[in-house]
Amino acid sequence: MNHNNYMLPAFINQLDKFWEQMDKVIVGRRKELKFILTALLSEGHVLLEDLPGTGKTTMVKAFSKGMDCLFSRIQCTPDLLPSDILGGSIFNPKTSEFYLRKGPVFTNVLLVDEINRALPRTQSSLLECMEERQVSLEGKTYILSSPFIVLATQNPIEMEGTFQLPEAQLDRFCMKLKLGYPTQKEEESMLEKVGDAIPYDKIDIIFNPKEVQEMQRQCKDIHVHESIREYIARLANATRSHGIVSIGVSPRGSKVLYKTVKAWAMLNGRNYAILDDVKEMVKPVWNHRMILKAEAHINNISSEDILEEIVKKVSLPDEEVVNL
Repeated sequence: MNHNNYMLPAFINQLDKFWEQMDKVIVGRRKELKFILTALLSEGHVLLEDLPGTGKTTMVKAFSKGMDCLFSRIQCTPDLLPSDILGGSIFNPKTSEFYLRKGPVFTNVLLVDEINRALPRTQSSLLECMEERQVSLEGKTYILSSPFIVLATQNPIEMEGTFQLPEAQLDRFCMKLKLGYPTQKEEESMLEKVGDAIPYDKIDIIFNPKEVQEMQRQCKDIHVHESIREYIARLANATRSHGIVSIGVSPRGSKVLYKTVKAWAMLNGRNYAILDDVKEMVKPVWNHRMILKAEAHINNISSEDILEEIVKKVSLPDEEVVNL
């Protein structure tokens, strides 16, 4: 089969420029940024789990600047209300009429800081926005901007005043990423580049929202061989029958993996998916979608460990067929 790379060379060239711009502000986070871009192209959202001060906010702000996207930020606290996120009607005494005050959710890139500090009812106000890209306020429906991505951060430390995200909410996130600390070399480089102030103004705009929409459309045309679809289903099935997994990956999880595999292939300059794309995406896309039995926690076994084991065990489709 001949897969002609019709739109890819120009796009890849632009992508290289985009990474150059990100390097002005961010040190050593190329893979995580690539994952976030993959989520954006597959119209998903990302949960960033890490300690405070590891550069999550900087990364998200730089990302939106390079895309010429509107950026909003919500700092979650226990007293945050759904109306603080969505907006609401406000009475204007001059006209004696109510008008809509739009909340920060009316944007392209929404950073929700420390999502697990908000009360469950406030967390759930994001569900409709994330799933249906719309907001229902007082009987009216408002469509959100496109592109739209929620990047939420949560602290992994069991701090006081945190409310764990319910499974239904976790499942709405396309990926869960852990940044971790930079290496010593990266940290030295970071101090040299952005030790005094973060030079957001030096970031050139490389993509615009219209181009992002076009890239999202082109992602849907990436070719996925039937044996790769079979492999994804086989992996999902293996999570459901694993001994120490009480609830495996949902069909929504398989669908999300399928979409991200296409976007990852495109970001790697191909208009067809290969097996390595599935192996690359399976952990970030599925690590938050399984509920493990108590024995996993007792034995310090994580979702990533189980996924690694499953990827090793599940038989691969014929490479010859897949990489045609």
